[in-house]
Amino acid sequence: MKIALTGKGGVGKTTISACLSQYFAGEGFNVLAVDADPDANLGLALGMSEEMIKSIIPISEMKDLVEERTNAEKGSFGTLFKMNPEVADIPDRYCQEHNGVKLLTMGTVDAGGSGCVCPEHVLLKMLMSHLVLYQKDVVVMDMEAGIEHLGRGTAQAVDAFIVVVEPGVRSIQTYNKVKTLAMDIGVKQVYVIGNKIRNNGDIAFLEEKIGKENIIGFLNYRDAISESDRNNQSPYDDPAMQADIATMGKKIQEIVQAKKK
Repeated sequence: MKIALTGKGGVGKTTISACLSQYFAGEGFNVLAVDADPDANLGLALGMSEEMIKSIIPISEMKDLVEERTNAEKGSFGTLFKMNPEVADIPDRYCQEHNGVKLLTMGTVDAGGSGCVCPEHVLLKMLMSHLVLYQKDVVVMDMEAGIEHLGRGTAQAVDAFIVVVEPGVRSIQTYNKVKTLAMDIGVKQVYVIGNKIRNNGDIAFLEEKIGKENIIGFLNYRDAISESDRNNQSPYDDPAMQADIATMGKKIQEIVQAKKK
């Protein structure tokens, strides 16, 4: 299974990505959690220690690796480099494992001129394609608020595209933007997880705006989530969260199985 989660900042996308990763690991799957959000916090949501987090170097910042795989020379912006670097060994070589989940932190390209094609960008794009098209593990990708960094073939190969929303107009706007972008590159179905639900009115609002058939499930607002963040613990340690995530995890498996038939 290849699962991509996106949504506007602050909706709980990273929390849900971490919990789904831990759920699938608990079900016996080999799980690779991919932090593809420039604001990389997936390791913390998985409950990794601060020492482990500090030891993680994002792929985009591994300059020697970028140069080796793309044949780009240091400080050679604007010169020739390989557009199809070898990436198959990167997930196993550079991931960190915690509680049965392997974490791969992609990083971002934030140097001057990064809007153009550069070695780091090429390596990340090729790696993302490999993870979706060829990686044998269950892959859970924590994305930024959009899908622009996925190519057409890569996005179409994702089994479940999920937007995490909260009951508000700005979240719905992000969902509509992602849905439009997805349709532009051939992704016909975008699903939703509703988070931070406080009452039936929140559920009714999301069902009206999105449609019941597109919603995987809902997560209630919980003080325990904020407490887990303060205590540097995984939100998945909460038994109530485990139960809700299990329900949604099973629904995702049903969606994937139906798609593959």
